[in-house]
Amino acid sequence: MLKGQLVELRPVGRHDLDHLYRWANDEQLADLGHGSSSAYQNNNPKEDIEAFYEKNLTHQALWEKGRVFIVYTIGTNVPIGKCDYRALNPVTRAAEVGISIGERAYWGQGYGQDVLSTLLKHLFYTLNLERVQMDTWSGNTQALRLYEKAGFVEEGRLRKNEFVQGSYYDTVLLGMLRNEFEA
Repeated sequence: MLKGQLVELRPVGRHDLDHLYRWANDEQLADLGHGSSSAYQNNNPKEDIEAFYEKNLTHQALWEKGRVFIVYTIGTNVPIGKCDYRALNPVTRAAEVGISIGERAYWGQGYGQDVLSTLLKHLFYTLNLERVQMDTWSGNTQALRLYEKAGFVEEGRLRKNEFVQGSYYDTVLLGMLRNEFEA
């Protein structure tokens, strides 16, 4: 378990599948978290979530595949979201990250910032990574503010690469180097 100031990141367990199922089938969360691929992320039967869990979360090489965590609040022990790292590159010591706070009551209260800080500390200091990257779509302004506040730098845009709710948006590519995290 990885412990922050407000949250604890725990590897996904079978008891977390109900939360993952509910969050995966929330259309607003799917739009925010996945942009134009949200259509593939929601309306999933629980059996698909369970099959994904069995295939990808219990039988994987940690370094090769990464890890998915459930985010629990410290003190109240409430599951509020998930985060992950993936696409680990041992040569460049880089990875991609993602975060989703599934419980709206916890939005805008510093939980997302603490999740990112806790995850980045693990990636930079325990796994000895040099670079972490992520992307989102330009209409997800709440996420962009969070990522920039956490220290991510916009590194590029793929223009009109996302189609969400009838409109085109850019894919925003963001990155952070270890020395930027330390600063």
